[in-house]
Amino acid sequence: MSGLRSDSHSIFMIREPFTLDVDGIPVVGELFSPGHGENLPALCICHGIPSGTPADPGDGGYPHLAARFCSAGFCTVIFNFRGTGSSGGNFDMMGWTRDLEAVIHSLRRRPELDKSRIYLMGFSGGAAASAYVAAHNHAIARVVLCACPAEFRKFTSSHRDDFSIEHFRQIGLIRDSDFPGSLDEWLSSFREVTPVRWIDRITPRPLLILQGENDDLVETEQAWRLYEKAREPKEIVIVEGAGHKLRLSDRAMFIALEWLSKA
Repeated sequence: MSGLRSDSHSIFMIREPFTLDVDGIPVVGELFSPGHGENLPALCICHGIPSGTPADPGDGGYPHLAARFCSAGFCTVIFNFRGTGSSGGNFDMMGWTRDLEAVIHSLRRRPELDKSRIYLMGFSGGAAASAYVAAHNHAIARVVLCACPAEFRKFTSSHRDDFSIEHFRQIGLIRDSDFPGSLDEWLSSFREVTPVRWIDRITPRPLLILQGENDDLVETEQAWRLYEKAREPKEIVIVEGAGHKLRLSDRAMFIALEWLSKA
């Protein structure tokens, strides 16, 4: 555990690394706490599927985003899903939902948190996992889905000529040579988690859908499909000029922060 005061943030933050055992896999994360008070709201931030491209040296990544929300008073957690970053295991979409469930469970055990104010904010593939978990776990009070696909077309289409699991081996998301045991079962997890199947079950918890106007991976049409399938209370914002990485859009993250702070 370490404490820091950043010039870019006005409050003292405690950064607490953690590791959870999920299915025998180490899931590594970090909690950013305002370091004071009781009944704090909690925000769990879920990253997307890594592309394998080199990171921008000037990009502060998810720690920077977590610090931003922590400075606004949220006890904020970030973590690596299995198969990514410092976590173990192999990329598996149903496994991602179990990782997220474990993180939520660990948050609910913290005495300083308000159990009625545990929020989710997911990006792309992490947004899909967030929609699935929120539909099944009513401990989640509010959900923000950023650049969320309505469905995993590349994985679920009957014509997968442009798909190869070798890509995920090459970029280090699938690390074990004998994984997956069955390609069909691995692909079926994407069909199971498909957000448009579950998004209407998030109600009555408030839902915010954020979509970049210039997203080159998830079309705006998919965001509108999710919005139309979702039930009230729901909101959608198409962020002008923003691309797929909405965490890099100050406008998008300002909207998310304002919306979450309403509670």
